[in-house]
Amino acid sequence: MLQDMNPADAPGASREATLELYGLGPRKVLLADREVPYPDGRLIVSTTDTRGVITHCNESFVAMSGYSREQLIGAEHSILRHPDMPAIAFKGLWDDIQAGKIWHGYVKNLRRDGAFYWVYATVIPNVREGRVVGYTSVRRKPSRSKVEAAAKLYVQLLAEEKAA
Repeated sequence: MLQDMNPADAPGASREATLELYGLGPRKVLLADREVPYPDGRLIVSTTDTRGVITHCNESFVAMSGYSREQLIGAEHSILRHPDMPAIAFKGLWDDIQAGKIWHGYVKNLRRDGAFYWVYATVIPNVREGRVVGYTSVRRKPSRSKVEAAAKLYVQLLAEEKAA
């Protein structure tokens, strides 16, 4: 289970939100409303098991997330879930990768300090002997115009989720 965010880790946080994480329950997060720009020429790479628990991450992932490698390995990937991301976006991701398909999309991630960063993500099922054994996610710097379009769409989808 994911722990609530620690106020000492996010001293600039201006608001609090509670996420309902599928299969994990609620998690209190602290939001700083500050974007950390994605660095040019870097790829963020991680692998997870079939439940979404992080089994490997590269140095770019560590740097952008604000967590240490030790905090990331063994944690659910949803440790990065930002409340501005609609649940339907993750349902589509999980539906695709569990079916053995590759998924692509724009994701707003939450850092340990409450700030956020946008990525263009590609998630690939890791198949061994005909069976999915985990997933690899490669994130790259997203196009600003695509981020703006995704942000507008996500606001609409969140409003629809709340109305349902």
